[in-house]
Amino acid sequence: MKFLHASLVTLACFFCATQSFGASLSLQECLQKAYSDSPALKSSAWDSRIAEESNRQATVATYPRVDFQAGYTMQLEPQAVKLGGVTAETQEPNFAFAGISASYTLYDFGRRNARIQQANAYTGAASHSHLFNKSDIALQVIEAYFRILETDKLIQAAREEIAQITEHRRVAQVLFEEGVVTRNDVLQAEVRLASARQKLLTVTNKRDNGWLLLNFLTGSEPDFRSELDEKTTLNNTIKLTTDTSENPANRQDIRAQKLVLEARDFEVRENSENYVPEIYTRLGMDFVQNDKVREQAIYSATLGIRVNLFDGYAAQSAHEKAIKQRSKQLDILRLSEQRALLEITTARNDASVAKERISASEAAIRQSEENLRINKERYQERVGIASEVLDAQTLVTQTKTDYYRALYDYQTAVARLQNSRGEM
Repeated sequence: MKFLHASLVTLACFFCATQSFGASLSLQECLQKAYSDSPALKSSAWDSRIAEESNRQATVATYPRVDFQAGYTMQLEPQAVKLGGVTAETQEPNFAFAGISASYTLYDFGRRNARIQQANAYTGAASHSHLFNKSDIALQVIEAYFRILETDKLIQAAREEIAQITEHRRVAQVLFEEGVVTRNDVLQAEVRLASARQKLLTVTNKRDNGWLLLNFLTGSEPDFRSELDEKTTLNNTIKLTTDTSENPANRQDIRAQKLVLEARDFEVRENSENYVPEIYTRLGMDFVQNDKVREQAIYSATLGIRVNLFDGYAAQSAHEKAIKQRSKQLDILRLSEQRALLEITTARNDASVAKERISASEAAIRQSEENLRINKERYQERVGIASEVLDAQTLVTQTKTDYYRALYDYQTAVARLQNSRGEM
């Protein structure tokens, strides 16, 4: 029974491992997982929620303010008045008091509306910034996904090179034992074999690091692994021709910067009206415990006007600061637009060049494989030398490496172009 129980546990573990490592993982699944589980997006989402609360805080000025206060006062002596040589107390020495009031600003020459519109603009900017972060995370996921596919192909090419060099070393060993070639041919093969194994270790490490990055972006466990879809491609019909009229206005970060600039405009408007009057109303009830007077509770209604005459130049400094922040934000917007155009141009150039590299490397692979076949036959017929075979094998690996890099460089360049245009 113990053996049966252990066997079942082992089988279950094997089944789970097979599911974990054998299930195919598509690019769309990675993107969906990143949207829902990415630590960076979870952190970014709080900015929108905080901005919504700031917006809510700004709108409280449209409601009246209600205040309540209460307390108990103890005095050494009560207040009194003198009338014809007679002293009469006007209050009790110890008394309780309470009051409730409601005040509301009727008109403040646009300051309140400027604050509300400023908060609305910041809320919209936070929302667009979150969408930009979402597209940026998507781009990172796409790049990590294709880099893993690329390293898988490079690992395959490195293993093929190891197999070819191993076979060449076997042939060189046989020929050496027959006395046809010198030991130098065997030593050359062993050195090249060690170099090929180092390449395999390097590219395998790159794949592991790629998985660590992809797992981080998608919120998965660091040791998660799966088979990726090798047929995954992006839109190959994307426009790659030079277009000087590229407009990055669709980018979420540009929209966010424009809304921040709009908020800065409202901030300037708000601070430019600090010295204008404010019309307000107040309703109140004030109670003071005092049995020496007829009315202990006073009800009042007030329509008033108040204006700040001097505050130590605080309002003037706030206005100047708002103007400078608006000027800075305008420069930030211009810089963002220029950077976006640079990203569009760079990504378009990279995609065009990578597309040409794919065509060139496809032909180079066929030529290098034919070159290897010829040199192997020449060496086996003892009319060629070992270094020519080894160089031909290295050339095959290099051409395949160039092809796979061009193939996935094109895919990532297309993703960068879509992202820089605001189409992702």
